[in-house]
Amino acid sequence: MSDIEVHPATEERWDDLRAVLSSGSVSKGCWCLAWRVSSGEFVKASARQREQRMHALVAGDPPPGVLAYRDGEPVGWCNAGPRAGMARLARSRTIPAVDDLPVWAVVCFVVRTGHRRQGVAEHLLRGAVDLARAHGAPAVEGFPVDPGGGRVDTTSAYVGTTGMFERAGFHRVAETAATSGRRPRWLMRLDCAV
Repeated sequence: MSDIEVHPATEERWDDLRAVLSSGSVSKGCWCLAWRVSSGEFVKASARQREQRMHALVAGDPPPGVLAYRDGEPVGWCNAGPRAGMARLARSRTIPAVDDLPVWAVVCFVVRTGHRRQGVAEHLLRGAVDLARAHGAPAVEGFPVDPGGGRVDTTSAYVGTTGMFERAGFHRVAETAATSGRRPRWLMRLDCAV
């Protein structure tokens, strides 16, 4: 998929991020904040407040993730950033930290309908790793689902799959207590020094 370009989700790309996040199931108001704020804050916030919160993140540094483009059209998004800055993830009992390393975390993928199963998420993952490296991350973690040889539905695949992370150079560190579509999720890590 050499026609895919990936760029940090910065202020000048806000309209592109809105286009991706306002499509499909994400349009119900998640705005990819479920891991970035506490559960209580997430539940209390309206869809408009969540959008405003994401806009503030996009206007800040580091960017909260990366966008994928095909022929100039925004087709995907990957939510990534320092794990310590993701309130719900930092306190997660189902996906606990394995050490004190200040890792970055890749927590969500959104690929627009019509562009799925074409390698967009893999480009997004590599772009997220590049973003993390550019901001000095010693390692990047993801928490993908293990399809166990089967196919994972789109709803459950928002976290990526273990195979996709392995192809990007990540290795399995620990099986988590989290699941997606009743399948186990793994904590996987890539050392940025490599």
